[in-house]
Amino acid sequence: MQNDGPVIQPVRYRPTAAGPERRRRITPVQGVLLALGALAAAVLVFLFTARAVEFQFTPSASRVSVSGGPSFAFGEIHLLLQRPHTLLAEAEGYYPLEMPLEIGPERNQSFAFEFVPLPGLVTVETEPEGAGLTVDGRPLGQTPLNDISIEAGARRFRFTHPRYQPLDLAVAVEGRNRTQNVDATLLPNWGEIAFSTEPPGARIFVDDTDTGTLTNGVVQILDGEHDIRLTLPGHRSHRQRILVTAREERTLPTVRLQRADGTLIVRTRPGRAGVTVDGRFQGETPVSIALQSGRNYEVQAFKGGFAPRSARVRLNSGEERILDLNLEELTGLLVVQADPPQARLFIDGSPAGTANRTLELPARPHRLEIRLDGYAGYSREIQPRSGLTQELKVKLLTLEEARLAALKPEIVTAQGQRLKLFEPGPITMGASRREPGRRANEALREVALSRLFYLGVHEVTNAQFTVFASGHDSGSYEDQRLDKENQPVVEVSWHDAALYCNWLSEQDNLPPFYAAEFGKVIGFNPQSTGYRLPAEAEWAWAARHRPGKSELLRFPWGPALPPPARHGNYADRAASHLVGRIVFGYNDNYAVAAPVGIFPANAKGLYDLGGNVAEWTHDFYKHPPDAQTGPLGPAEGEYHVIRGSSWMHGTTTDLRLSFRDYGIDGRRDVGFRIARFAE
Repeated sequence: MQNDGPVIQPVRYRPTAAGPERRRRITPVQGVLLALGALAAAVLVFLFTARAVEFQFTPSASRVSVSGGPSFAFGEIHLLLQRPHTLLAEAEGYYPLEMPLEIGPERNQSFAFEFVPLPGLVTVETEPEGAGLTVDGRPLGQTPLNDISIEAGARRFRFTHPRYQPLDLAVAVEGRNRTQNVDATLLPNWGEIAFSTEPPGARIFVDDTDTGTLTNGVVQILDGEHDIRLTLPGHRSHRQRILVTAREERTLPTVRLQRADGTLIVRTRPGRAGVTVDGRFQGETPVSIALQSGRNYEVQAFKGGFAPRSARVRLNSGEERILDLNLEELTGLLVVQADPPQARLFIDGSPAGTANRTLELPARPHRLEIRLDGYAGYSREIQPRSGLTQELKVKLLTLEEARLAALKPEIVTAQGQRLKLFEPGPITMGASRREPGRRANEALREVALSRLFYLGVHEVTNAQFTVFASGHDSGSYEDQRLDKENQPVVEVSWHDAALYCNWLSEQDNLPPFYAAEFGKVIGFNPQSTGYRLPAEAEWAWAARHRPGKSELLRFPWGPALPPPARHGNYADRAASHLVGRIVFGYNDNYAVAAPVGIFPANAKGLYDLGGNVAEWTHDFYKHPPDAQTGPLGPAEGEYHVIRGSSWMHGTTTDLRLSFRDYGIDGRRDVGFRIARFAE
């Protein structure tokens, strides 16, 4: 059959060569769209989880920023995630704010802040010039004073001048780096007293000081009671006492001076010696004295460091005589012995050779100094005695010895609490894995303690704590009271214990150790010498270290159970109905907390480091503890370390001095004692 269509011819099949599978490429447009989609998703997640936070500033802030996470601002509203942040805010003329923020779970939150104004620049002038100025008790110098920096707020300015009445001014310092002028006029503190004599020309003395004024004349005399003496050659001296009131003007009645039969002028070498006639003081030399003729007088001149000289005088009528008296200087012997022997001696500021010597010194007060490079100097005032030999033995201290010697071995707080000074060394914290009762959080580690510190002899009592927190109540346990005045305070959170330390620092005018906000501690100043809670390492050193022994105490009493009779307040037979496990066969006669200091102190003179109540320490709790931690423990954390056993503890584990517990809230068996750095 004939077919007119195209003819299909077979061809040889050739497979295509195998090659790598082509990947589908994303175009730039698609990439942009994907990125925008991811960004939109992130924004939606943020908007869904963020909290609306409003910041209110007084006065208004010129710049606000929040760090610590993503932040979006819509006017005064900031969208922030629930996490810690740091707020930075500025306002012109005010200290910048840098505050930690803890954003809570609430959807809408509000925070209010108040800026503290910068100091003001105050120019102070007074009439007259040269007045001393103190602001709130702090001396700032003598007027005029230009552009002195003074903190803003209500300030008490006090002006003093030797011849003017003190002046107190209440000044509102504007602050904010603004300039401000304060002018003050001081009122005179003297009265103007007019003197007249017949005949005139008498010299006027006030309290035996020559005023340089002759009668008839006016003398300015300071407020108060004064002795007046009027002298005129050839006449008897006139004496009287007057009471002067500031700013008064008074004319005294004319004094008629009686003519003397004779005049005695007394001069001495050295001058300015006191003179008496028949035991009555006449003034300092040179002095002119009117005497009756024909009478015998006993004249005596005296001066510190000199032997007194006496003379008998009889004047003829109309005679004027000069009496010269040479005073003999008195001396005394002083034997000085100094260690080291190469130390140098200074007398009244002048070098006097090596310190080991015998000196003959005038019998008047002298300032002796002994100096040597690398040592603390020695200085004292000494009064040689005529006819006596005195000895002075001095051992100079090295600078380090002097620094330690200047610290008091014991101090007392404003509340009467005693703290003892300690110079610690390295301490091995924790316990060996082989020690029975050891817990996992007691890993061995070395801590170097180098700063001297004071530690409270007793735990803080209810009576002491309630002065700070009047509403606090330690309560009771199973009808056993925990709130007696001399029992250790309990049911105190770590924050309340730290705030008590700050309050006590304020009572003793010490810088606060802890930084607090809204009743919570948010930081601390390790350089502060204010009261604080003891560091865990300090507590362990005070409890476990024994002078002269390398082995640390295991239990408060020694190496093994049981404790000696009435050694401390632990879980005993008296507490058997209150706690689960007690020390077998032990009885301290206290079911719950005992009054502080009832039981014997440890080798360092500290009470209740074992037993009575466990104690808060400064450190954050960390498990496992850092092998290389500083003396104040970890830098951050949630809980704080509790050290020491209490009246509720009776097992091998918790009676050991290496036992560590932790918490943050108050407990019926946890109290605290105070500490502070010595320098």
